[in-house]
Amino acid sequence: MQRLQGIAVSPGVAIGEALVVDNEGFRIPRRFLPRDAVDEELGRLDRALAAAAAEVQRNRDRVQTQLGDEYAAIFTAHLQMLNDRRLREEIVDLIRNRHYSPEYAVSRSLRRYAKAFQEIEGEYMSERANDIFDIEKRILRNLLGQRREELSQVTSPVLVLARNLTPSETANLNPQFVLGLATEVGGPGSHTAIVAEGLGIPAVVGIGGFLTDVSGGDTVIVDGDQGMVILSPDEETLARYRHEVEEQRSLATKLERLRELPAETTDGQRIQLLGNIEFPAEVHQCLDRGADGIGLYRTEFLYLGRDDDPSEDAHHAAYAEVAETMADHPVVIRTLDLGADKLRTLPDPEDERNPFLGLRSIRLALKNRDMFRTQLRAILRASAHGNIRLMFPLIGTLMELRQAKMVLADAMEDLEEAGIAFDRDMKVGMMVEVPAAVVMMDMFVHEVDFFSIGTNDLIQYCLAVDRSNKDVASLYTAADPAVLRLIQMAINSANKAGVPISMCGQMCGSPMYTMLLLGLGLRSMSVTPSAVPEIKRVCRTVAIDQCQRVAEHALKLDNARDIKTYLKEELTKVFPEFPV
Repeated sequence: MQRLQGIAVSPGVAIGEALVVDNEGFRIPRRFLPRDAVDEELGRLDRALAAAAAEVQRNRDRVQTQLGDEYAAIFTAHLQMLNDRRLREEIVDLIRNRHYSPEYAVSRSLRRYAKAFQEIEGEYMSERANDIFDIEKRILRNLLGQRREELSQVTSPVLVLARNLTPSETANLNPQFVLGLATEVGGPGSHTAIVAEGLGIPAVVGIGGFLTDVSGGDTVIVDGDQGMVILSPDEETLARYRHEVEEQRSLATKLERLRELPAETTDGQRIQLLGNIEFPAEVHQCLDRGADGIGLYRTEFLYLGRDDDPSEDAHHAAYAEVAETMADHPVVIRTLDLGADKLRTLPDPEDERNPFLGLRSIRLALKNRDMFRTQLRAILRASAHGNIRLMFPLIGTLMELRQAKMVLADAMEDLEEAGIAFDRDMKVGMMVEVPAAVVMMDMFVHEVDFFSIGTNDLIQYCLAVDRSNKDVASLYTAADPAVLRLIQMAINSANKAGVPISMCGQMCGSPMYTMLLLGLGLRSMSVTPSAVPEIKRVCRTVAIDQCQRVAEHALKLDNARDIKTYLKEELTKVFPEFPV
C-alpha cells in the first residue's frame, strides 16, 4: 500500500480500478483470467512480443541505413529487452500463476523495471526508464490491436490517473463510469479542478510523479476530501473507505429531500443559492438540486482547444440554451477569463513570465476588442431569451470597468441599428477578485448593478500565492485572517450602498464556511451544483445571530489554522456527522 498526498480539489471518496492515461495511453482490460484461458492468452502474448520485436527490427534497420550504427544502437537495446528470456518468464509467471491478463502482466513487469531505473541517480539511467515505457507501449499496441479507448468512451467504472488532463478532456468524462481522478500536476484553481468539481467527480491534483508506481487495473482510492491517493490499499483501509462511501451515499439521499425547499435560515432569512456552471448541460444539474439560478456561467469552454475564435452565433447558441432552460431564474454570464497563453488564435505573449499577473481576463478582452465585442453581442442577443446578467472578471481599476462598459455600449448600439432584440436594461456587474477592487468598493458601487466575490483569485492575490504551485499550496487558504477581512470589507461596502453582492468562489461551496459567510452579511452564494444541497442544509439549520457570533469570533483569531479548527468545531456542533 502506498499513500500519496496531493491537493484536494473536488470532494468525495472513490474506490476502483485504475485507468492510467498519460504514460500508458491504453485501457488495460481484465485484471484476472479464467483458468481455462491461460494457454490461449500466453499464445497472444508471444504473438505480441514477436510483432513488437519485428517492428523494432524494422526501425533499427531503417535508422542504421539513414544515420548509422550509433543511432541504431538505441533500437538494438530495445530488441535485446524484448527478446530477454527472464522478462518473458516473469510475464508468463504472472499470467500462469496469478491469472493476470497479458496486458496487465506486461505493464506490471515493465513498470517495475522502469521504476528501478528512475531511482538510480543520473540522466542516463532516467533515459533508460523512458526506453522501457516505449517498449511497454509497443507491446500493448500489439496486444490490443492498436485500439485506444478515449476517456469519453469509457464504459466501466474506473479512476482516471494522468499526468494532467485538459479542461475539455475532463468535461468529457462520464461521472457514471469515471468515479474519480488524480493528476501529477495542477492546482486548486485550475479549470480541470473546477470542471471535476462541477461534475461531482472526487479529484486530487498536484501529487507529483506517481504514474510509474501504478498499472492499469490496480485498485486505487481517491480521497477528494483529504487530498490523498492510496495505491493498492490493504483490506483494512479498503473496508474503512467503503464505509465512508456508504455514508456519503446515505447523506446524498437525505439531501435530495431539500430540493424543493428554499435556503432559509431558522429565523426566516432567505438566502439566494445559485449554481456555477462551465457547460450548458450542467444547467440541468442545478435545477435537479434546487438552485435558484446560475450565479456564474463560465464561458472559457467556447475558446479552449480551438484553432479559431468561436463565432457570435456559437456564443449565442450556448447562452440562449441556458437562458431558455432557466426561464425566469437569473443567469449571470461572466465574460472571457483566460490568459493569452491559452488562446491559440492569439500570438504568444512576448514576456509572460507570470501569467497570473499578465495579459489575462478583462485585460486580454480590452486588448482584443473585436473578439470581446463578438462575445458581448452574443450575450446581449441571448438576453432576449431569459433573465441574463453580464459580469466582467478581474476588474482592478475604475478605468478598466468603464472601458468594458464602453465596449458593451458600442455593442448595444450595433444591435439597435440592426434591429436585433436584446434587453436594454440588462444588469451589469463585476467580479471582486483583486484586493484593489475591495479598496475601491466605495467608488465601484456607483458603477455596477451587482458584485460577485471570486475567492479563488482574491485569495491568490491577497496572499501572493500561486494557487497552481503545489510547493506553496499549503499557504493558499480561504481561512487566512487577511482574506476574511477583505471579504468583510467588500460585503460591508456593498450592503451599505444597497448594491447586491454574492460570492461564486470555491470558498462558499464548502459547508465549513457557510455560517461564517452568513455572519459576515452575505445573503447570496453561487456554488457547484453538487454542493447546493449541503449548503442549503446548513442554511436551513442555523440562525443569523448564531452565524454573526461565529463570524465575530473567527475575525478575532490571528491564523488560518485556528480559524479552520474553530469553524469545523462550530459546524460539527450543528451536524455531528457532517464531513468536513
